[in-house]
Amino acid sequence: MFLAASIAIFVCFFANVALGAFANRAFLGDVGEMLVLFAAAILFVVAILKQEADASEKKNGS
Repeated sequence: MFLAASIAIFVCFFANVALGAFANRAFLGDVGEMLVLFAAAILFVVAILKQEADASEKKNGS
């Protein structure tokens, strides 16, 4: 769930950057772009830590 959310938010960030670079139609400002990228990074870290915790629990539980 967190990984899918991270990917979705990163796609939003990438679309903003691509639109700004090629069509000069970015829909987020500098601060908004930073916050979107920060949210994607935080969600990615949460997803990875959750996956590591699940793997560790599975290894110790078996």
